[in-house]
Amino acid sequence: MIETLDVDQLEPGMFVNSVLKQKGRKKIKTKGWVRTAEAIESLKRSGILVVTVDTDKRLPGEDEQEEPEEEPIEEDEEDEMVDGKIPIKKELIRAEDIYREAKVLQRKALSCLKSDLPIDVGSFIDIGGNMVNSVFRNHDALSFMTRIRSKDEYLLEHSINVAILMAIFGKFLEMDKQTILSITIGALLHDIGKIKVPDEILNKPGKLTEEEFCEMKMHVVHGRNALLEHDVDELTLEVAAFHHEKLDGTGYPHALDADELSIYARMIAICDVYDALTGDRCYKDGMPPVAALKILRKDSGPHFDTDLVNKFINCMGVHPVGSLVKLKSDKIGLVMESNKAEPLRPIVKTFYSTKFYRYTEIRDINLADPKISDDIESPAKAEEYKIDLHRFVNTVLFSS
Repeated sequence: MIETLDVDQLEPGMFVNSVLKQKGRKKIKTKGWVRTAEAIESLKRSGILVVTVDTDKRLPGEDEQEEPEEEPIEEDEEDEMVDGKIPIKKELIRAEDIYREAKVLQRKALSCLKSDLPIDVGSFIDIGGNMVNSVFRNHDALSFMTRIRSKDEYLLEHSINVAILMAIFGKFLEMDKQTILSITIGALLHDIGKIKVPDEILNKPGKLTEEEFCEMKMHVVHGRNALLEHDVDELTLEVAAFHHEKLDGTGYPHALDADELSIYARMIAICDVYDALTGDRCYKDGMPPVAALKILRKDSGPHFDTDLVNKFINCMGVHPVGSLVKLKSDKIGLVMESNKAEPLRPIVKTFYSTKFYRYTEIRDINLADPKISDDIESPAKAEEYKIDLHRFVNTVLFSS
């Protein structure tokens, strides 16, 4: 069982699962045993304030067999911060690892549920904690990963992307880290019930029949029932169970009214639809983020919380990190970093010319720089220019 403790509540022999809150910029290896009182004091000196512990793990007694050795908690090198963030290039490497691990975990969990076996909720707590920590180091890195997706892995990637969006949105709204962790885990698990829905319904390109839609709606119930068999907190369960509810009571499966929906249920409704609209599937391409944001704004009031939609747009920006854009100079580039002061002028990595239909020298352009006269003209589609975006990203960004 995973419990949250203040560092003062730690006792020798406990197994620390993750660090939820700390002061300073020290990077801490968060998983391991605290074997002595001195180890706990070392954590305090390192600025650790709140941790999660796995109460099912304990150090063996004298007459018990020794458990496999775990990596102890220890201080690591101090991360170099620029403007309060880890540089995007460094955090992207971590973000790619987190995203890859999350996909493996999702695939394993769906396989377990399909076979009516229990899922490892503790691993979801671990990966959720890693996501939240990455978002606090530099949210642009995981935001970038949500835009580099595969048509054939929509079910896996959608839940991961919604979890990342929830973590980023929660941080933007200045929620506390424990709350952000709970809603992130809920988002990671929100669609697990879809494994019980037949593939021909899940992947149907056309409109579902009434009978098929009733079957599709049951995925929320299947998912909630699966989570009720595990030790998840109420907020995690709420986020997973209410992601299809709407303010006017026309959502499902409970048709809840606005006064029955918390800010967290309203948040995931927005994040879920946004990623669904922008995601590529085997039978259709996703729409550009700006088009999805327009739909969210159009449906504000009856379906979505208007104030939260406006805040979500401010949080993500019109051209989110990872978006492919065309500049007025006829260059194609990837949005690499957001610009809080001037959201319409992010940092863009250009690599292709639409004028000559060829790859060009790779350049990082800060559109907010007064010396730069270029601007974003429109979103761009990689297919239109026969750009292999996955290959470019893996070669240029993740090759080192």
